[in-house]
Amino acid sequence: MSINKLIDSLSTQGWYVWDGFLIPPNIKAIKDCIPETLQDARIGHRNLLQGNKAIRGDQTVWLEPEMGAPICDYMEKMEQIRQEINRQLYLGLRGFETHFCRYSQGGFYKRHVDNPRGVGRRKVTTVLYMNESWQPSDGGELVVYDQTGNQLFTLEPIAGRMVFFMSEEFPHEVLPTKLIRESIAGWFLTETVS
Repeated sequence: MSINKLIDSLSTQGWYVWDGFLIPPNIKAIKDCIPETLQDARIGHRNLLQGNKAIRGDQTVWLEPEMGAPICDYMEKMEQIRQEINRQLYLGLRGFETHFCRYSQGGFYKRHVDNPRGVGRRKVTTVLYMNESWQPSDGGELVVYDQTGNQLFTLEPIAGRMVFFMSEEFPHEVLPTKLIRESIAGWFLTETVS
């Protein structure tokens, strides 16, 4: 069962790739709930948020249950995973926040870590890919590094694939995409979402 593989992999290597996390009809249903208007993504934390197109070139919208049943179903699935991670790994995860991301042609996100400086509330990062007809020439791959800058793996953004990794341990980047690239990024948190 994939949840057991996820737990084992997070506890031993700190990351896990779960192919087929969602099937195409579920992905389409979620996409149908996404509003047409997205906001330019920003970097930083709370009062220090700022736009910086030299670092990050995607647009986002935070997911809320009011957006529709497919979003609620996704969030419920993530809640079940949060509870199982807590049950087996004792990470003290208390919440989950998530947003939809769209990278236009040429979009990228330079190497970064998912916790802004001095803020350690994000413990496990999740990224669900939603690109049904992705081809190797389309770009937009996720590249994950270790703490010393060695490349660990490159992941193609194939629809239904979900990657989980420990937020503070793995710097990562999104390579420039040649087509629109869509995903849902999320974080299991050590505090509740306000």
